Amino acid sequence: MHSEEQAKQVVGELSGRLHTVLRDGGLAAEPVLELACLLEEWGVSTPATRELLERPVARLTPADLTRLGESLLRDTGFEPTFALEPRMWDVLEQALKVVERDVRAAGITGTLRLVTQDWDDNGHAWVEFQGGYWSNHGTSIPPSAGSDVQGALACVADATQEVIMELIWKVWPVCTRHDRGLRPGLDRGIAVWRCTGDGTHTVAPIGELP
Repeated sequence: MHSEEQAKQVVGELSGRLHTVLRDGGLAAEPVLELACLLEEWGVSTPATRELLERPVARLTPADLTRLGESLLRDTGFEPTFALEPRMWDVLEQALKVVERDVRAAGITGTLRLVTQDWDDNGHAWVEFQGGYWSNHGTSIPPSAGSDVQGALACVADATQEVIMELIWKVWPVCTRHDRGLRPGLDRGIAVWRCTGDGTHTVAPIGELP
């Protein structure tokens, strides 16, 4: 009988394999069925696991396997790591370079970079400022944030804003019209800085503060 920790590890490994074959194509029934059987064995029964175990394997089409494989990954709460999806790290690093333009526009100096933390079991990214300061209030960035460029900009801007304000002890950035702080968000799919005065006043796209 596996311990809970061993179970999570095995499910994580199988989910990683399944994610890789779904991403790269050439999906076969084996990894999908293996994960479904394991979940059922450990008492995790979902519509996807039941369908996989009840239907003859020969009748599962590639479309069925893809649909059910994606359902299993959702059911297990799977999130790809940066090791599995290094391109997501690249997207976040590019986003930080864009956000850094706004930091420098405010006259704030100090090195900004993305790091991971040994103690973070989730494998998230953190924004580090001035070589050793990062947000301690939970503003980490999951790998999945790197799947969308504009979403990555908003996430990285949020984490950068928090760590900078913790260190400089004042609000950044600020709306020059209303003297209120700005918050990152999405406006019609574009990552922007929005004034907190009314929540709807967009000041500039992220990376383009004056």
